[in-house]
Amino acid sequence: MNIERITLTHVRIPLVEPFTISNGSVREKDGIIVRVFSDGLVGVGEASPMAGSFYSEETPESTWGCLVHRIIPMLFASKPVSLDDVNILFHKIHGDTFAKAGIETALRDIEAQKQDSPLYKLLGGKRRDVESGLAVGIYSTVDQLVSTIERYLPEGYKRVKIKIQPGWDATPLRAVKKCFGNIPLMVDANGAYSHDDLEHLCSLDEFELMMIEQPFSKDDFDAHAQLQAMMRTPICLDEGACDCSAIEKAASKKSCRIVNIKIQRVGGLTQAEAMHAVCAEKAIPVWAGTMPELGVGAAQTLHLATLDNFLFPTDVESSRRWFVDDIIEPMLEVHNGVIEIPDGIGNCFQLNERKVLQYKVREEIFQ
Repeated sequence: MNIERITLTHVRIPLVEPFTISNGSVREKDGIIVRVFSDGLVGVGEASPMAGSFYSEETPESTWGCLVHRIIPMLFASKPVSLDDVNILFHKIHGDTFAKAGIETALRDIEAQKQDSPLYKLLGGKRRDVESGLAVGIYSTVDQLVSTIERYLPEGYKRVKIKIQPGWDATPLRAVKKCFGNIPLMVDANGAYSHDDLEHLCSLDEFELMMIEQPFSKDDFDAHAQLQAMMRTPICLDEGACDCSAIEKAASKKSCRIVNIKIQRVGGLTQAEAMHAVCAEKAIPVWAGTMPELGVGAAQTLHLATLDNFLFPTDVESSRRWFVDDIIEPMLEVHNGVIEIPDGIGNCFQLNERKVLQYKVREEIFQ
């Protein structure tokens, strides 16, 4: 490996509708496109935190700063010769997982290109098609929620996920069940509940959900274990599943039955693969979540989701589900509830340079 040049391009694309969870809302999607030039090849990654700090401490501004002032200078100074060397360097940096993911996924793209292989085969995946699930946020009214599901469900999504918070759970669930019948349904709380809500959350068993995702704060494994012991519905960890040691801890306490793995949240594909392996060893099924990312990050999530223990539909949806446009070609499309990875090597999707230029906020080149 000989890293010759790195280009960062910050793009911003309007959302089709606000993305609202229990902690906040955004109307635009920021993504930092990372291009690494090495050995005559160009690898493309994405660092994709949400704007603001309501989901994580990392923001587009802080991630840009980490890449510009810390990670990229460290890479050029250290001159790593392998991906293992890069990951050793990253272990010295606490946090900043989105910045790490941007670089690491670009290098994995190069790795796959060198082997003349699509990324999913490099990871050990054996299929090109990935089931997709529809995710919907929190709305002002139940009618708006139902209308949104009604608009997108004809694309054949294999399950529906709705965001919940105290005061917005049983009522929307009841409405969705009434309108759409016995569809595969799950909920995501983004840590919005507390110990005081244990009994209430248990009452959600009546809806026969696929899972309840992250009801309590990310570090509260005891509350998750207590709730899981009280209810039939599987608990899924999201924000709490930050690395392999967190999964080990959750497994020992029986805090969950399912884990959501997000490439951006865990710092790249290497860490995501390791977490997948730990979960498989402990017979904990996983699925691939999103922020949601733009097309580059979404494509890499599709490749990851081809691994054997990813047993639930991913949150990767059609490009136009969330964004007025996207920066890859072909754009992501769901057909009969499935997204198919096209033929190719590496990421298998190409950057649309015209669109990158159209939505560019800033750019910087390092060599």
